[in-house]
Amino acid sequence: MSNYYFATAGKSAVGLVRAGNEDSALTSSAVIAVADGMGGHAAGEVASRIAIHVLATNSRVISSKDIDQESADDIFASSLTEIDDALANAADDNPSLTGMGTTLSALFLRGNAIALLHVGDSRIYRLRGNTFEQISRDHTIIQELLDQGSITEADIATHPQRSVLTQVLMGDGRSQPSLIIVDVKSDDRYLLCSDGLSGVLSDKEIKAIIKGKARGAAVDALIDAAYVQGAPDNVTVVLADLLENDIQEPLTVLGAAK
Repeated sequence: MSNYYFATAGKSAVGLVRAGNEDSALTSSAVIAVADGMGGHAAGEVASRIAIHVLATNSRVISSKDIDQESADDIFASSLTEIDDALANAADDNPSLTGMGTTLSALFLRGNAIALLHVGDSRIYRLRGNTFEQISRDHTIIQELLDQGSITEADIATHPQRSVLTQVLMGDGRSQPSLIIVDVKSDDRYLLCSDGLSGVLSDKEIKAIIKGKARGAAVDALIDAAYVQGAPDNVTVVLADLLENDIQEPLTVLGAAK
């Protein structure tokens, strides 16, 4: 069994432009996640809430000491399909929710490795020593164009398709769950955030804010920095330090998932 645990801090804020919060998040000692809903009216709020609540239910199972690793991995990976099904059922019950969707970026601490699930453009970063890197890949038109070399980083801010997603959970059965396993190292720091943060702060700015600060202070500083930049979207941040002690944090939900 692993002696690693996530020690977390998190916050979800409406921002300065939006009327409501369509972001949701989850923190615990073994599973952390951020979901950014979309769909207008209350639909985005509902979509992200559904995603986080499904994951919260599954996290209680996969965090149990009585479950084997293969079964835990399968349950975590199948969370995307379960969320997609739950979104479809909610829209069937209430047609006004048709077209709602959500991103989901989640980490599951399993043994001496971390499993990553990701759909959309919320992001997962890792700070290891002085190396800060994005370990999720944006599912966006912009990212595809960057990969092709069709545009440069300088083109992103003014590109007409900068907000277009290529993958999102919408209850349409198109989710493609895949489990990515990443190595772990004691004192790694993980940042999960909605694009309300990454859309207004550069990676360099984010690194400068979180490096060397206590978790709670770093989360507050990130939210404050987004507000300084106008906070045009909801801003949700989860910061988790990988520690080798017996920290058992209660499962907590944030934002629209409350």
